[in-house]
Amino acid sequence: MSETLALFGTADDSIVDGPGIRFALFTQGCSRDCPGCHNPGAQPYEGGVSTTVDELMEKIRANPLLAGITLTGGEPFDQAAPLVKLARRVHALDRPLTVWAYSGYLFEELEGQAAGLAARELLHECDVLVDGPYVAALRSLDLRWRGSANQRIIDVVASLQQGRPVEYDA
Repeated sequence: MSETLALFGTADDSIVDGPGIRFALFTQGCSRDCPGCHNPGAQPYEGGVSTTVDELMEKIRANPLLAGITLTGGEPFDQAAPLVKLARRVHALDRPLTVWAYSGYLFEELEGQAAGLAARELLHECDVLVDGPYVAALRSLDLRWRGSANQRIIDVVASLQQGRPVEYDA
């Protein structure tokens, strides 16, 4: 049986949520309540559209132009368990796709014990993490792949190997 998750929506061909054409999943639910949130409708845990990992994989497989998927929100780490399964299946495809995630949590928080096992597993399935809460006072349209200057673009694989956050080199 496929895992179920609640989505605010998807973008089948995003070009702003990481490099290349990406399948972006906007999860439903976020407790961070950042002022000026880009997706305020994704904050309530109620609502959204219920979907399964199997249904999402069908859509991902159907687009041969994808460079990867992007998990955003809401807060994707609040639905880490089904997203771990999705990320593992994406990485197991016969073509190389990357997994990016946007989170209001910091890398250090997600890697720590307090985050919980599913959140840590999801972090370990990500290739890149854009971390940190959106801060409206630090907003800039000149920033690539992030909304505010406090957010970092983290190379998760290198960070886990080195035991510290390593910035992604695009």
